[in-house]
Amino acid sequence: MAKWSLKILDTPQDMEAVEELQRLAWPGSETEVVPVHMLITAAHNGGLVIGAYQPAPAEGEQQRLIGFVFGFVGLDATPDGPRPKHCSHMLAVHPDLRDQGLGFALKRAQWQMVRHQGLDHITWTYDPLMSRNAHLNIAKLGAVCNTYRREVYGEMRDGLNIGLPSDRFEVDWWVNTQRVRRRLSRRARLRLDLAHFLAAGAEIVNPSQDNPQGWPVPASPTPPAPFPSPAERERGGEALLLLEIPADFLALKEADHALALEWRLHTRACFEASFAQGYLATDFIYLPGSRPRSFYVLSHGESTL
Repeated sequence: MAKWSLKILDTPQDMEAVEELQRLAWPGSETEVVPVHMLITAAHNGGLVIGAYQPAPAEGEQQRLIGFVFGFVGLDATPDGPRPKHCSHMLAVHPDLRDQGLGFALKRAQWQMVRHQGLDHITWTYDPLMSRNAHLNIAKLGAVCNTYRREVYGEMRDGLNIGLPSDRFEVDWWVNTQRVRRRLSRRARLRLDLAHFLAAGAEIVNPSQDNPQGWPVPASPTPPAPFPSPAERERGGEALLLLEIPADFLALKEADHALALEWRLHTRACFEASFAQGYLATDFIYLPGSRPRSFYVLSHGESTL
């Protein structure tokens, strides 16, 4: 039996379930929940709400909504004037079913529907310090990023975001590129680890060290000074940098809020400096183990796409 089924959502009953799942995914603040009437309005005017359902446990019982992705049509500002795109606003998976591929399946369905609408660009924001999201968005889906936005949502009050600046990556997902099509193909992509990138001449520009409590502390100064220019880092026509983030930012934040804020400000400075010099976040590495580590791969120039 299939683990889940996907369908387009457009009824009030559908959206009530989406409301409830939001409360599970982002606990702590009712004001952050997108209500039924907004979801319905978007879905009836070019937006998309795609839901994932678990099979009913027994005949006559209802299926359970276990994930959804929600987005709507927006506009890109270009030199030739506004250009339509899809703005993906929310992706949620039931807390009990994370890390099983459901987020990837929902984004792949969104990719298919947006292409059917004739659009070639999807954007969304996410916290760049969240390793799980970075692995999905950059490594698995093939999105890229060279836009860092400070305090996107102001002071957030939900349980995951309270107390830290709401800085976000704004990623670009170019749905018709070979890069994205390869990432979404049924054939598994060769997974590159840290050793591959180090062998190719990449350098960790901000290697962390553990404090006495075992939590990673960012490199000093912030950002690494001077931040390597593309010319200084060029290796065989391609410049690669590795930028470290905490492997489990949520656990670190819960244990040491001051250190979490230090990581936010450190990585803000590093990403802004690298993006200003023409780098893009194009891949992500997670190293499991007793001392897990996470790294963004920063490549120089649009040729990396």
